[in-house]
Amino acid sequence: MWSFGIVLGLALLAALALWIALQRNAPAVLDTIDRLSGSATEVEQVHQASTGDHPEQRLIVYRAGEAEKPLPVFIFFHGGAWAHGSPVDYGFIARNFAPEGYVVVLGGYRMNEPGRYPAMLEDTAAVIGWTHRNIAKFGGDPDRILLSGHSAGAYNVAQVALERRWLESEQVPEGAIRGLVGLAGPYDFYPFDTDRSRAAFGRVGAGEESQPVNHARTDAPPMLLVHGEDDTVVRIRNSRALEKALGEVGVQVETLYLAGKTHNDPLLALTSPWRRDPLVFDRVTNFMAAQVSVPVQARRP
Repeated sequence: MWSFGIVLGLALLAALALWIALQRNAPAVLDTIDRLSGSATEVEQVHQASTGDHPEQRLIVYRAGEAEKPLPVFIFFHGGAWAHGSPVDYGFIARNFAPEGYVVVLGGYRMNEPGRYPAMLEDTAAVIGWTHRNIAKFGGDPDRILLSGHSAGAYNVAQVALERRWLESEQVPEGAIRGLVGLAGPYDFYPFDTDRSRAAFGRVGAGEESQPVNHARTDAPPMLLVHGEDDTVVRIRNSRALEKALGEVGVQVETLYLAGKTHNDPLLALTSPWRRDPLVFDRVTNFMAAQVSVPVQARRP
């Protein structure tokens, strides 16, 4: 029979191994935990596509079985400070949202040197453009698209949705974008005061035009901004600034500010088993359904 010391030692080693894995690739760890905890197994990957010559310019399409009518589309972009991340590690987004009545697209974009501003926005727009042109082949409705992202991904979708030139470059009608969910996004961070923001924006001379708060317009899509109040990676003032800018021009904007939560908590709340606390997930799915009129029977019971 094992002694208490051995059991404790093994537990500490397991905790250390988990900590190291989280430091190296937290989304991949979350994806594994989500899958093992019994997240939706009926969701399948139905397509992959490249949107450029770089391997990071890619997308993955998921759905939960066949549908009688075209389903609204949920496009999600990963975070990673424009320096790391991959849609491959975000299958948990598809497993948790496809059963709610959506075709899910996980989008990728160039990072580091190749992805410096405005390249990450070009790639984000390219994913949206590909989706609008092709998603009907996979059961999606190209005129009912919802955008979302975490951290850097939230910046990407907010800037592309607000600055008209990006959707215009891909010939995506503005009316096709029905809403946007931003998770812990940086929307007002000029002048650039961190190594990562300077690397992605400062070295190419980007200025105030690169900030979503400076592109608020009356016909922008409705937005839900989710942010942890104790986020020290992307300060909550970013969401509050965008909320204020959108509100001043009459855009529908909802917020969910989470007391005691930090940078990754809004993303964690969309995965199993953390979804057992329904506060964030229900707020997000209810907002989305209201924008695209998802019938109750099409959503997970």
